[in-house]
Amino acid sequence: MAYSKYVVDSPDLLLSVDCGIRAGLALYTNEARLLWFESHNYGNRPALRRGVQSVFQKHPNIAWLIIEGGGPVADIWKNYAKKQFIKVRQIDAEKWRNELFYKKEQRNGSMAKQNADTLARKMISYSGIALPKKLRHDAAEAILIGLWGLLDTGWIDEIPAELRK
Repeated sequence: MAYSKYVVDSPDLLLSVDCGIRAGLALYTNEARLLWFESHNYGNRPALRRGVQSVFQKHPNIAWLIIEGGGPVADIWKNYAKKQFIKVRQIDAEKWRNELFYKKEQRNGSMAKQNADTLARKMISYSGIALPKKLRHDAAEAILIGLWGLLDTGWIDEIPAELRK
C-alpha cells in the first residue's frame, strides 16, 4: 500500500473499488488528494467480508463508496457501506472511461490500459505519493474510478490541470 504525505484533516473521504476477489482500492480526500491505493487479493468471499469491514473501520470518515463491478462481490461492499450510512455509487468501466478519456485514447484494450496507467501515475504524483515500480491494473483503475467519483459527487468541478499535461 502506498501512502500520501498529506495529513488527513478532511472530514469526508471517498473510497473507490475495482471489485473482485482481487480488488483495487483507492482512498481520496474531498480536496482531490489520493491518500493511498492498493491491490489486494482477498482469496475468497469470507475473507473479502472481513477485509471490507477492516477497511471501513480503519477509515471511519468515508462518506462515499464508488464501485466498479457487480454481482455478489460488489454486493458485499455495497451492503456493508449502506449499513454504515455511506453513500454508494455503482458504475461500469465504460462510464468512467468515457468521461476521463477521449475515444482515441481507448481504441483497443491495450491502449485503454496504458492510458489508464499513465493517468493513474499522474494522480499518484499529484498527490505526493512515491510512484510504485509496478502498478497493478486493478489499483490503477481504482485510482481512476475515484477520480471519476470526485467529479460525479461534485467534490471537484474538473480534473486538475496538472493531470492533463
